[in-house]
Amino acid sequence: MSSPSPHAERSGAIVAVLAGAGITVSLMQTLIVPLIGELPVLLDTTATDASWTLTSTLLAGAVATPVFGRLGDLYGKRRLMLACAALLTLGSLICALSSTLVPVVAGRTLQGFGLPLISLGISVMRDVLPPERLGSAMALMSSSLGVGGAMGLPLAAAIAQSADWHALFWLSSAGGVLIGVLLLAVVPESPVRARSRFDLPGTIGLATGLVCLLLAVTKGQDWGWTSGTVLGLLAAAPIVFAVWGFWELRTDAPLVDLRVSAGRQVLVTNLVSVLIGFSMYAMSLVVIQVLQLPESTGYGMGQTMIQAGLWMAPGGLVMMAVSPLAARLVAARGPKIALTLGALVISAGYALAALIMDRPWQMLLFTMLISAGVGLSYASMPALIMGAVPLTETAAANGLNSLARSIGTSVSASVVGVILAHMTVPLGPVSVPSEAGFRTGLAIGAVSALLAALVSLALPPRKSAPSLLLEPPVKAAA
Repeated sequence: MSSPSPHAERSGAIVAVLAGAGITVSLMQTLIVPLIGELPVLLDTTATDASWTLTSTLLAGAVATPVFGRLGDLYGKRRLMLACAALLTLGSLICALSSTLVPVVAGRTLQGFGLPLISLGISVMRDVLPPERLGSAMALMSSSLGVGGAMGLPLAAAIAQSADWHALFWLSSAGGVLIGVLLLAVVPESPVRARSRFDLPGTIGLATGLVCLLLAVTKGQDWGWTSGTVLGLLAAAPIVFAVWGFWELRTDAPLVDLRVSAGRQVLVTNLVSVLIGFSMYAMSLVVIQVLQLPESTGYGMGQTMIQAGLWMAPGGLVMMAVSPLAARLVAARGPKIALTLGALVISAGYALAALIMDRPWQMLLFTMLISAGVGLSYASMPALIMGAVPLTETAAANGLNSLARSIGTSVSASVVGVILAHMTVPLGPVSVPSEAGFRTGLAIGAVSALLAALVSLALPPRKSAPSLLLEPPVKAAA
């Protein structure tokens, strides 16, 4: 029987700070969305170059999440969370003090290094919280990504319309400082350490492969899918990953333990994460545009950015509300059931969308249902990952799972973007996505969710999956 956690008395405060950090970090990722259309003018650049303010954050977050996870396993998870908060703050300050493209892109890149806070926070929870608090805490932390994203859109739109755009980054600077102070004051350092060296060649290999893949996926529409640059990047990515995998399997201190990651439970969970990420983002891309298109199209709803954000915000709150239910379901029936059910609920939400998409309140109904499914799915993933990896690998494994979600959202943005760009109708002097295009995007999201449910059935039954709740934290050797 495990001894009581030394931090049990302040576990509520620890959970609140970590979940708040997750919400704050995810909120930062959406702060710039209301400015996208105006950035070419604000930064005196082209629309293609202005899009780097989004692409740079995505690339930085994707690379940093597994790398910072491994660094957290080696050198302390709270220490790396503080580094994330510092980089987020520095990047925000650079953006707040700049009005040209290059420094703003540099600042947004540094902001992307804040994203590992979420996976690191989940790993800290396993190490310092009492077992009875762990399930609900991880579910809440997992939901923070959706909560922050949903809340960020209307908040950012309101600030952008009522104040100078730099105020958005002053706000994120304050948020980064607050995260750092609260982490220092409330969250203890994890006693768990991996005893090995840091895999620098593996880090370079993974970063190179991810940049090749994600750069091609995110910039393919701008550069042309048949351009030499995009085709070259798509060809290089699998070659780089193959070489990287060869190295990781032969080094005694890999950045990512591929033998563990290739295990049935971890591999299937990560595959489902890609599909759930794809499905979730497809909904976001479609709904926000339909809400804002003019009513003269016959299917648009003529909402302002603030109004559209407010219609979408309850979805994030639903994720948070579902997290306690998800934790109870994981404890009672196992994370496999919760993950499969979540994917099926997402599919049901898309089915509802096929029937009702005429009024904002109807959009609200099916987005809330889809968000509930995402909340169930996200809540189960940390339990599946950490129930199948050693204690000294939890941050790296959670980072890889977060990366899988990011790959899903990136691919979704590209696939749905291509569909909406090619299925258009004229609206005055411009073309806008057609209703058929939006419905096709929703259908693809539904198929992705159904595939996620089917793939999740390949997870091992509960009796063969070790329970992380029964495994007490192990302190590092002296």
